[in-house]
Amino acid sequence: MNSREQHDRMANAIRFLAMDAVEKANSGHPGLPMGMADVATVLFGKYLRFDPKNPHWPDRDRFVLSAGHGSMLLYSVLYLTGYPDMTVEELQRFRQLGSKTAGHPEYGHATGIETTTGPLGQGIANAVGMAIAERKLREEFGAELQDHYTYAMCGDGCLMEGISHEAIALAGHLKLNKLILFWDNNSITIDGAISLSDSTDQVARFKAVHWNTIEVDGHDQAAISAAIEAAHKSDRPTFIACKTIIGFGAPNKQGTHKVHGSPLGAEEIAATRVALDWPYEPFVIPNGILGEWRAAGGRSVSTREAWEGRLAGAEAGKKAEFTRRFAHELPAGFDAAISDYKKKLAETKPTLATRKASEDALEVINGFIPETIGGSADLTPSNNTKTSQMKSITPTDFSGRYMHWGIREHGMAAAMNGISLHGGLIPYSGGFLIFSDYCRPPLRLAALMGIRAIHVLTHDSIGVGEDGPTHQPVEQVASLRAIPNFQLFRPADATETAECWQIAIKTTNRPSGLALTRQNLLAARTEYSEKNLCELGAYTLAGNADAKVTIFASGSEVELAVAARTALEGKGISTRVVSVPCTELFFEQPDAYRKEVIGNSPVKVAVEAGVREGWDAFIGPEGAFIGMKSFGASAPYKDVYKHFGITTEAVVAAAEAKLS
Repeated sequence: MNSREQHDRMANAIRFLAMDAVEKANSGHPGLPMGMADVATVLFGKYLRFDPKNPHWPDRDRFVLSAGHGSMLLYSVLYLTGYPDMTVEELQRFRQLGSKTAGHPEYGHATGIETTTGPLGQGIANAVGMAIAERKLREEFGAELQDHYTYAMCGDGCLMEGISHEAIALAGHLKLNKLILFWDNNSITIDGAISLSDSTDQVARFKAVHWNTIEVDGHDQAAISAAIEAAHKSDRPTFIACKTIIGFGAPNKQGTHKVHGSPLGAEEIAATRVALDWPYEPFVIPNGILGEWRAAGGRSVSTREAWEGRLAGAEAGKKAEFTRRFAHELPAGFDAAISDYKKKLAETKPTLATRKASEDALEVINGFIPETIGGSADLTPSNNTKTSQMKSITPTDFSGRYMHWGIREHGMAAAMNGISLHGGLIPYSGGFLIFSDYCRPPLRLAALMGIRAIHVLTHDSIGVGEDGPTHQPVEQVASLRAIPNFQLFRPADATETAECWQIAIKTTNRPSGLALTRQNLLAARTEYSEKNLCELGAYTLAGNADAKVTIFASGSEVELAVAARTALEGKGISTRVVSVPCTELFFEQPDAYRKEVIGNSPVKVAVEAGVREGWDAFIGPEGAFIGMKSFGASAPYKDVYKHFGITTEAVVAAAEAKLS
């Protein structure tokens, strides 16, 4: 163990880099980095397995700073331990445009940042997902290839957010004993003392959901070390409550909310330098102290090399499979498997709810791709997300591929992000589209990070019927389409559903959602197409470019559009139908293609059982829209559609009115 003197020097390096960066930016949160510097020094200096020169080593320990406002703690440690892309110049550019040192840790900005953490509590759930992935892959590939810890650091805000309970309850249930969570127990939030808003016994809460709990002085090097070693021996996840002083070392502001989210100021920083015996200029770390940190950064090189030796010596098939998965490469022949399935659909032309069509597509996908890990938020029979290959994962058996997330949509989606970030697995889950509102923060973060996580969102409209307006999505499709870098699919039949799944699986740089029906739909695509037409986002399903009327529709309403076309053509009105399974992909197509699909019909009509937002890009402000302007109603779905005027007759009438 490092001497107390050496430990203090190393911890103070974190403290002063953090306070100097916040001061230079005139913005930021110095309190957490100063308060948790001792914990970070023990963890990174002695226990965390990582290699700054090989930052993506698959069996490295994962570290998640859930309390992301304390980002300067992580940036400081990355610089001190020798990550090449985290330079002192980047620390000096904290919170500046284009810097790697954003106001909260941003995945992809610099190596060593395992996830984006800003909204509090998300990082806890990310860490749970990473621990699930490690356990699952250890079961499959053996401890010689996957056997690492996931560490996370949180504050009171993370624990107050409801997502924390969803995540920790699941982790306790699953006995994720390689998950260790440090709590910065400093009794302070932005407003002031914790007692203003909360009196929860957090240790008792974690005990109640079957965690191992340890309470330590967060400034006691030996106690922190002993807690980590005890956690390594636990058969449950471990919660280490670290009693700390926020802004430790600042003589006039430590222990108060004044140091949480504001620069200390030149006078207080000068006083802190005296108090902690740190006579160095801003951003200067003496060679001796930096050398101690760089030695810590190189501590796991031999461990990483030994792991590489085990991978090299593994059985050829296991080595190839493990390497393929972490390279985000799909098994050869995936496109051909989907193509063969589409040929069958063209022959059989099934009438199916797209949630059932999704299950059928997943039967093909899960049989071909072994790394998919499915699940549902306690809606498996409704979401149709469990296929014949999917045995349930249990606390004692992780050999299965299906996760029962419980009624925890928010925690589920955030843990899926953790699984995706960990690597080696492709997570998908199920829920009702209406409850995508419960998932929205992690959906947004997945899009922000550019990672693959796939959400099956069934019961996608007023077609839910009898469950009524609380369960009938109206604005959710439009709101999900509004998230940058999120692709939402609303397929019209079994063929489009298969194509949308193919795209979602192959897309590694953004998340996907599939909005699927409860009610049965006729086959819209009756002929086999080798090309994945849904990749275009929208395409002409029927009719000619010179049609007088073009009807744009998605999902279940494509059936109405096709029927309306038949009726209009019967009246001598030339009509074209455009299926729009994914608006995001459509607007990424070349201008010429988009202009061709939107066309020059004098009358344009859009039909979707949701709000109009977004459709004017297809039909213009003068176009006709058949959809929802209110919440839904409780009745059999055909009655609900008729009540709200989303019918073939309404589409025909709207087109004729525009022609007159």
